[in-house]
Amino acid sequence: MAALNVLVVDEFDSERLLETSLRQHGCEVLTLKLKEVNMIQIVQTLHPDVVVLNLYTPSEAVLKMIIEINHSYSLPVVIFAEDQQTETINKVIKAGVSAYIVDGLDAKRIKSIVDIAIARFKEQHALKEELKKTKTQLEDRKLVDRAKAILIKSQGYTEDQAYHALRKLTMDRNIAIGEMAKNVISMAELFNK
Repeated sequence: MAALNVLVVDEFDSERLLETSLRQHGCEVLTLKLKEVNMIQIVQTLHPDVVVLNLYTPSEAVLKMIIEINHSYSLPVVIFAEDQQTETINKVIKAGVSAYIVDGLDAKRIKSIVDIAIARFKEQHALKEELKKTKTQLEDRKLVDRAKAILIKSQGYTEDQAYHALRKLTMDRNIAIGEMAKNVISMAELFNK
């Protein structure tokens, strides 16, 4: 199994506890100070497996970068912090952080916390993808029903005939049925103008 590539962004740990602990567990680690980092640029360049931050509290700028990272690169983010305010925790969760550990920077626990965060991230990512797929299927089904109604009305087909006509068009053109349904709907709207 390949070594885990970890980007550590550290606000104040002069002992480099995160880096040392992760390296001892076979991870490849790049540590940067919070002041000198544009996380989005670094993530884009390095493609780490996980981003780990060590800071007092996540600022609005850091939260915005995390949101952008999750939107563009979809990878787990772990934050070790001191701030335990409920408002901060809620903001961090909304930003998509996989693990927010308050007052928990303990060398013995770091690797297992990162591993759990990665596993949790993968599970949540899979659920999001499944939800996205289900929504697409539901939207496709609605489009297919509309297209069938158009074919029934315009061609005098039964519901079965309309569906089979749609399936045949789909296979002939080698496109998804939802896409073919959109085409039928678009053509019907064009002719009805």
